[in-house]
Amino acid sequence: MRIVSLAAMLVCAASWAQGEPARYPERPVRFIVPYAPGGSSDIIARLFGQRLSETLGQTFVVDNRPGAGGVIGTALLAKAPGDGYTLILQDMPHTINPAVHGKVPYDPVRDFTPITLVARAPQWLFVHPAVQAKSVRELVALARAEPGKLRIGSAGNGSGTHLMAELLMRGARIELTHAPYKGAGPAVAATVAGEMNAVFTSMPAAVAFVQSGRLRPVGVTTSGRQASHPGVPTFEESGVPGMVLHHWFGVLAPSGLPKPVQSRLHREFTQAVTHPAVVERYRALILEAATATPEEFRRLIEADLKRWGRVVREANIRAS
Repeated sequence: MRIVSLAAMLVCAASWAQGEPARYPERPVRFIVPYAPGGSSDIIARLFGQRLSETLGQTFVVDNRPGAGGVIGTALLAKAPGDGYTLILQDMPHTINPAVHGKVPYDPVRDFTPITLVARAPQWLFVHPAVQAKSVRELVALARAEPGKLRIGSAGNGSGTHLMAELLMRGARIELTHAPYKGAGPAVAATVAGEMNAVFTSMPAAVAFVQSGRLRPVGVTTSGRQASHPGVPTFEESGVPGMVLHHWFGVLAPSGLPKPVQSRLHREFTQAVTHPAVVERYRALILEAATATPEEFRRLIEADLKRWGRVVREANIRAS
């Protein structure tokens, strides 16, 4: 018994010496998604939650906390202990909300510990099949013929998908009627049902509907056409400038996270990105694998805060 105990002590000591948390995690990990079920963030979080549950031996419990364009779920993380047992699958609106809301109950940089990026995706503009447009140019022509008639849904007032709609209206000089929903999933569902004519989102939230013919992609926010849908033009080639961008997804923890736990989570998530099951799922969802060091992720957040702050001010967008 003494020998076993001594061996265990030596293993723990060696583990910590190498910057590894000896027994993390010892209980289930709460994995917050700040949106309703069904959207891209929810799909990605469940994919990684399952993978890390297998590799770390503890359940990653996905906890959907929608509201205020992601602010409610993010505020919950900011108040959680920095012990590695509460994480969030965060995305680009994290850098939009401070400008849209004027004030959020957390500092988007100081109150969080970056872990890594896990994916990025272009934004696609989808329309209901009843809309007589198969390209951005045709949709723009329809909108100019009847200003305000076409309805476009978003993941919420001031969300990334709302800003995409504003960029489209400003760049194409058209008027659309915007309707905010509580997350990408509900906005996509409303478009599938015909309540909305169009919606911006990343492909994971819409791919099943595209495959079944219930949504039609008409534009993509990349500099070149995507191999998965070569018939879908980019906004640049459609004559709408300023719409080349990717929506990123990454993992954050509360501030104060011990370095060994941060390192462990960084390694586990970055390894999961390259796992064959994740790679195959990404291919099906038309997602791009992406990773970053914690510092690279922090710099991305800081740069996007400046970028989207400028867009929000110019478009005079405010949360309702």
